[in-house]
Amino acid sequence: MQYVMVQIPNTPAPTKPPAPRPVPTSADVARLAGVSRATVSYVLNNTSAVRISEPTRRRVHEAAKELGYVPHAAARSLRAGHSRVVLMPTLPVPAGPLYSQFVHDFQGALSRLDYTVVQYGTTGLRGDDAARAWAELRPVAVLVPTPGIGPEGVAVLKRSGARAVVTLSPVAVEGAHALLLDHARVGHSAAGHLYARGRRRIGVVVPEEPGMEIFSGPRLSGVRDAVRGTDATVTELPLAYTQKSAAALAARWADLGLDAVFAYSDEYAMLLMRALLDAGVRIPEDTAVIGADDLMLGRLLRPRLSTVRIALPSGRELAALVDRAVRNPGAEPESHPLSGATVVQRESS
Repeated sequence: MQYVMVQIPNTPAPTKPPAPRPVPTSADVARLAGVSRATVSYVLNNTSAVRISEPTRRRVHEAAKELGYVPHAAARSLRAGHSRVVLMPTLPVPAGPLYSQFVHDFQGALSRLDYTVVQYGTTGLRGDDAARAWAELRPVAVLVPTPGIGPEGVAVLKRSGARAVVTLSPVAVEGAHALLLDHARVGHSAAGHLYARGRRRIGVVVPEEPGMEIFSGPRLSGVRDAVRGTDATVTELPLAYTQKSAAALAARWADLGLDAVFAYSDEYAMLLMRALLDAGVRIPEDTAVIGADDLMLGRLLRPRLSTVRIALPSGRELAALVDRAVRNPGAEPESHPLSGATVVQRESS
């Protein structure tokens, strides 16, 4: 008979995972800092109505950091009667550098006013249905960056506790504060510049990406209005933001017979310029090119890109409007037309 030796490993008995640490409270911070809970609340909520010495403030912040304590936003909202959350639904299309910088400045300005900015990603909802989804988060203010929301959506947001609804679009909405963007003026300015430079056969790039028509449509209309009644013609040029699409358009450029193009934005202008130059089209001798937004990259091109500089509100001005509306929710909605579509002529036109 054969015997087989089997060694059984001496494994320790399974141990229970450590119990989760309790969530620190303001009472824990108060005990560690040697102050009252009210003092903790005053310090961490940046209450300016109560004077707290700097050493005490420092002790409270150090205790909160050591314990990993952060104020409870919902509890703070209950005490204040409203939240400090400003909701920014994202654009339904990719945001360019100009808008991204504007959002960055706006968020910084609101943070300095003790608001929290939350960006809300698109879920496929539009208009008043989107407003109902935003209302579930109970924001104190909403900045709507595109048209689509109607008076009912504004009413839904206000019934949910939003004290301010601000639209950033070409049209005002009943019940909302309005920052009116005149995209038609951008196209009008570009076309006026090209016509003054002696160009008569003007192409207008219209992005093919879904959702872009809310911006490109008014810009195209502005071009047509600028040359209506003149000897100039306008040709609509659908273009996807890809090198393949730009190369295909450049390949049939000679057949189009255009001597100028307003390329919707600097990004589309740079894409098309590269394709035209690769196809042997001289800029501006054969075709003048102008974009919009006045991006830094356009100044680095050769030839340097002509553009339409657009005046967006400063982040500080818009934050002040939101804060003013939150403090006085019963005030009449403000409407601010955003003028400022200035042609910057460079080598490409």
